[in-house]
Order: sequence, then structure tokens, then C-alpha cells
Amino acid sequence: MKLTRVFTYTAITTVLSLTFLGCASSFDQPAQLTTLENHSNTTFYGTLEPYAAESVYFLLTDRFVDGDKSNNHENQGGKYPSFNIPLIGPDGQEANVGYLGGDFQGVLNNAKYIQDMGFTSVWLTPIFDNPDQAFSGGEQVTFGAYYKDGGKTGYHGYWGSNFYEVDEHLPSVNLSFAELTSQLKEDYNLNFVLDIVGNHGSPSYSMVEDQPKFAEIYDQNGTLIADHQNIHPEKLDPTNPLHSFFNTHTGLAQLSDINENNEAVLDYFEGAYLKWLAQGAHALRVDTIKEMPHHFWKKLFDRIRQHHPDIFIFGESYSYDAEFIAEHTRPENGGVSVLDFPGRAAITSVFENQDSNFKDILSYLHLDDGVYQNPYELMTFYDNHDMARMNASDEGFIDANNWLFTARGIPVIYYGSEINFMTGLPEHKGNRNYLGQQRIEQAKKHIIHNELTRIAHIRKQSVALQRGLQINLEFSGDQASFYRVYQNEEESQTALVLLNKGDDDAVFNIQSMLSNGLWVDAISNEQFDVNSNQPVIKTRVKGHGVKVLLLNSLIDHPELKAQLTAQQNKLHQVPLLK
Repeated sequence: MKLTRVFTYTAITTVLSLTFLGCASSFDQPAQLTTLENHSNTTFYGTLEPYAAESVYFLLTDRFVDGDKSNNHENQGGKYPSFNIPLIGPDGQEANVGYLGGDFQGVLNNAKYIQDMGFTSVWLTPIFDNPDQAFSGGEQVTFGAYYKDGGKTGYHGYWGSNFYEVDEHLPSVNLSFAELTSQLKEDYNLNFVLDIVGNHGSPSYSMVEDQPKFAEIYDQNGTLIADHQNIHPEKLDPTNPLHSFFNTHTGLAQLSDINENNEAVLDYFEGAYLKWLAQGAHALRVDTIKEMPHHFWKKLFDRIRQHHPDIFIFGESYSYDAEFIAEHTRPENGGVSVLDFPGRAAITSVFENQDSNFKDILSYLHLDDGVYQNPYELMTFYDNHDMARMNASDEGFIDANNWLFTARGIPVIYYGSEINFMTGLPEHKGNRNYLGQQRIEQAKKHIIHNELTRIAHIRKQSVALQRGLQINLEFSGDQASFYRVYQNEEESQTALVLLNKGDDDAVFNIQSMLSNGLWVDAISNEQFDVNSNQPVIKTRVKGHGVKVLLLNSLIDHPELKAQLTAQQNKLHQVPLLK
């Protein structure tokens, strides 16, 4: 017996108007998809990983919004004050390396703003306790200086001194970490990404004097268990219990380099990160994953997965070499996803340059060549806190978002990109500047924000865009077209994606591998009935626009089936029948 469900189409534009009026819940209604009959040999998917349905908004907590001034600790630091340390540049430019007040309350106050844009996860910089002073060692940081930590503070969270304790700048009297994650999930359906560090602690030597918490690590009871004692790594004593937590060679800058071969290190981080997972963290992002050997991460992740077997983990391996970062995705090395740095290079090269050719973006996808364990589970992005922001026009950001939310991978957007904030600027020139509530209110009317909201919600509703195999059609000049196909168990959906990064409208005539059936525009609700008498879709896409046409029935084009089968077999290593 043939079982089918009627698919009810709701124009995204109609629902978007409700979003901007504060009624975003319509987006959370699941789409009804055609039930498959005899779906053996028709199963196609890029990934079945549940986290592939997510899209992530990443923010530096201290630089987002100050929601509670009572936790700013503006007088903290004594001889080495830690609040508001500006770096002055030419022509009125300014960056800052001190604390500026952003906190959990500022995030929660704007959770609806994040949700309304279409995001499902929030990634915050590390929540752990950091030293309370500015670092007196290293090379003095100045405006625009690169890789210098002298005079900086731990506002960013990556200089942990107690990984079991929340930094005092973040919580409020009635808003602990557990309360934050609970309210984000229960009230806004936002999952929390915990940013973890295993490679290093705080800056640990070259200080003018041995400063409190710098070079020190404390346990869950507040007991000092490791102390670099302001000693150069090469002069540490491995037999000293306080030194054995660290390596006797230098690492990143003057940061304490954690000893990956010390079993006590594994015990420490296992306990710390399980604590925060128990308080509502949903996924893990791993800082500087390439700085520790694979065996360390494999052991730590295995321990964590004993308690959370389905947890999604992705790492930061800052390299543009796909084969290098792919090592982390192998099961024997820990089997995690990674941030797609080669993708970042391709994306910015195309969308920063108006005269670029869309075909140049294809180099990083690696859809079926086996470079990655699964390319569909990579985290895709175009900038973050450790690099210059994308140097694009408003239209360039719109085009980049249209690509990011329709092509393979799980999209990550850095705070402020929705308003083209601090365009093209690196750290110490404005990349990490304070956003603030006023800019967020202004963002709600910004063209990038509005177009991002539109495409993010389309992806949020489309299983094909989240998990479907990608089959590319035409990539040339300002135009790109491709399919995303998902057929598994009772769900069947194909998305035809049409992208135009040019200034003028573009006409698309799609006939290649086009399946028969009713295709519906996810935004306008316009319908295209493809059949033997009408085997083509002809439609116009506005300048810097996107169309996503959805087919919610089984594909029937033999060439498309053949390409999907070939990619499916390579990707998931399906054995050939003899």
C-alpha cells in the first residue's frame, strides 16, 4: 500500500514578517515530507549526525553585551588593572585588551535576537576562571600588533587558571552557568556550545613579578595543583609535582604548555568538562586542537563519550591544509569534526572580490574524495576572533551567507557579521571590539541581518540543506546552482539551490538531472510542475539573491540517481555487490 502525506507549503516571507514582529515560533514547526515506499536502494544522505541540523552563532562573551554592570569588577587588578585597556590607533581607531563587561546576562537578554535570526546553537568563549590582572610579561601589545600578550587580560577566557570555576565577570546573582544553559534551551530552544582548552593555561613566565593566578592551575576544591612559578619552561623540574603538569619546552607565546603525557592532566580535564556538560552544555568546541597530539584527544574524548556517547565535538586546527585538519576527523585520532579553514579561504576569496568566479569556491568541498571522514559534518565559516574579519561589502556578506547556509557543512557566524561589524580588521585593530545593545537594536533593520534571517530559517526547515548530499550543476561567473538530496526512511526532500552574486537579476534555466514533480519556492511559494511536457525550470533570481526550490517526493532522474549513488558509496563506503 502506498502511504503519502500532503506537504503543506508556508511561504518563508510570510513567516519572516512575523519574526521581525517578534513571533518566530512558526519556524519551529516541522515540515511534512513524503513517506517513502520501497526506499531500499534510494537512501541518500550526506550525514545522519543530528548536529547537522544546527547553525551556530559565535560570540566573545565579554564583547557582546554588558547585561549586568555589578559583575564588571572595574577596579580589579591593582598594580596591573584589568578593565578597559584601550589600544589607540590612527584616525580615531581603537581596540581593547581589557575587560569591557559582556556577561551571561547580556547573552540571555539577546537570546531572542539570536533565535529570531534562525540560529539553534550559541557558542561562547570559555567560561573558566582567568587571572585577575593584566599580564606583565611578554612583548607589550600595541594597536595592530600581532601575537603579543604583554599588557593583555584574560577577557577572552582562554587563559584558564581554574577550569572547574566560572570566571567572576560572567554570572549574575540569579544567573549561574546552569541557569543560563537551562533558560537558553527551555525559553529559546538554543543549545550551548562549550569552548574547551586542553593545550594551555595562562601566560606563565617572563613576568616582571610572579602574578597571582598566572602560571597556576587550581582544582575543584580550589587547591593549587600546578604552578609554573614564573620559570622558563626549559628550567622547570619534572620531578616537582607543581611543574609536572607542564611541558619543559615552549608552546604558544608565553602560555603554560600542558603536559599531554601526564595522566593527571587527563583526569583533571575529564572532571572539569563533565561538570559543565552536566550543567547543560550540549556540544564541545576544542581550542588549539592541533597543538596536542592525537593520542591525548583520543583518550579525553573516549572518556567523555563514556558519559555522553552522542556528543558532537569540533576542533580548531588552524591550518589551510585539508589533509592535515582531516586527521582529527579519523576515529583513531578522536573522530571529531573541525572548523573548515580551507573553506574559509575559498569563501573569502570569492565573496571579498566582486569580480570573482563562483567556480573558485568548489576547491574545498571534498564531497567524495575521502579527504575527510565526512565533509558534511564540518563547521563552515568565513571569519572568527583569531583572524581578520571578512573584508566584504554588505552584498558580499549576503552572498556568503546564502552560500554558507545552503552548501555542505554546519554554518558558524561570528558576532557582528550580521551588520558588517569591524570589516576586514584583525585582532588588536577591532576584530574583538564591543558590540553592545544599541548596535543589536540597529541590526534588526540591517540588510545583512534581514537576508541572513531569511536563508537561516530556510535551512532550519529543510532536511535537505541540513543533511542532503550535494550535487553541483553550474558554477560560473556570478551564478551557481546545485542540488541537496536527502532520502532516508520516511523523509524525502531535494533542494535546488540557485545563487546569484551579481548586481543584476539573473535568469536560470535548469534542466540537468531535474526530477519530475512539484517544486516549490521556499520563500515565495511559487510552484514549478516539472513533467515530460515541461522538463525545465526557468526562473529569475535577484541580484545578490538566492532561491531554494523544494521537491518533497522521490527523485526519478536516472543520471541524478547515478551520481548520488556513486557519492553515497564513496562517502559511506558502501560495498559493491558482485
